[in-house]
Amino acid sequence: MSVGQTASGREALAIHYQAVRNLTEALAAGLSDADATVQSMPDASPAKWHLAHVTWFFETFVLRDHVPDYRLFDENYAYLFNSYYEAEGPRHARSLRGMLTRPSLADILAWRAHVDDAMNAALPRLASTARDLVTLGLHHEQQHQELLLTDILHAFSLNPLEPALFEAANALPAPVPGPLRWIEGARGLVEIGHDGSGFAFDCEGPRHPVWLTPHALANRPIINGEWMNFIADGGYADPRHWLSDGWAWVRDGGIEAPLYWRHENGGWTRFGHDGRRPVNPAAPVTHISLYEADAYASWANARLPTEAEWESAARTLAPLSGVQLDTAACPRPRACEHEGSHLAQMFGDVWEWTGSAYRPHPGFRAAPGAVGEYNGKFMSGQFVLKGGSCATPRGHVRASYRNFFYPHQRWQFTGLRLARDL
Repeated sequence: MSVGQTASGREALAIHYQAVRNLTEALAAGLSDADATVQSMPDASPAKWHLAHVTWFFETFVLRDHVPDYRLFDENYAYLFNSYYEAEGPRHARSLRGMLTRPSLADILAWRAHVDDAMNAALPRLASTARDLVTLGLHHEQQHQELLLTDILHAFSLNPLEPALFEAANALPAPVPGPLRWIEGARGLVEIGHDGSGFAFDCEGPRHPVWLTPHALANRPIINGEWMNFIADGGYADPRHWLSDGWAWVRDGGIEAPLYWRHENGGWTRFGHDGRRPVNPAAPVTHISLYEADAYASWANARLPTEAEWESAARTLAPLSGVQLDTAACPRPRACEHEGSHLAQMFGDVWEWTGSAYRPHPGFRAAPGAVGEYNGKFMSGQFVLKGGSCATPRGHVRASYRNFFYPHQRWQFTGLRLARDL
């Protein structure tokens, strides 16, 4: 009998299930029905849709398929809240999710309660295959917890009132850290990818060898104060530092600063979950695209790390460290460390862009069935980010974890750490 099938394993899974589900609802507790329905752009989804989609996942792949006496709460919900699973049939257009004024937020919460009751009753008697799907569903819901937070932030940023979802913390100003220090990375043949112990998404494996040339990583992420210097030096107006697609993106969009930044009264402010506040010069820069990260690296006579360089450096570090999401509190990166000859803040605080395309590891095979559509189908045109952010649930990421976005996207807590060749 596997650990997951022991009495203690079943109990741990039930506890984890309830904790994840409770946190999702706590994150949305301050939203009105209107707040939870609005969709600010096609890349984002309404909070209500996030609450519903993760519930659809459990109802469809666990209750419908593995609990014989279960009956769907509402047969219309499969069409409304399927995301991209072609094997599950047609679905409501992603760009029109904000038009779903019905079902109401209260209706969705009632559905969640119904599914939770059924899941709690079924968990003790589920077979191992179904229990693996529960574990996948919980990690899937944790991804949507972060998306819920960042999507509602984008929606609130378009409201002229700039409402705050959370109260601002009374944090003392932190000293700006000293100049970057460079930490030499591993060289030669190393292995990356998940080693098979514990949960991982399919795209994290298989583990495989890669060859690293001599290089170094910066000891910390780039901070807002350093980004202000990039702006002041004309970084957004100098095509020499930009990829061709990035330069077109800057020109077409009139991009002059990270998303949510505004220059007013002689200084920079940013909009966050706690409303509009002065930019903290000591905190990691966030909400930047790959194009911006790459341009900054060029300006700084450096480059972005490869996925293999980053993962190799992080493999012995503690993935539970750093500022990550523990409760329904305002997500905010902490200030960078003042000094240090070690790699700091590799996990939490801010997702770090790499220069690596999101493509399959050698030997990758998608899982069979509908859940096999989860990651592999998106391995085109996107780049890998590593490390998690202040909005990533603690315990969700590890060194092998692969987040991925298109190079122009920046509504997530995305930042950068520099690398250079030796």
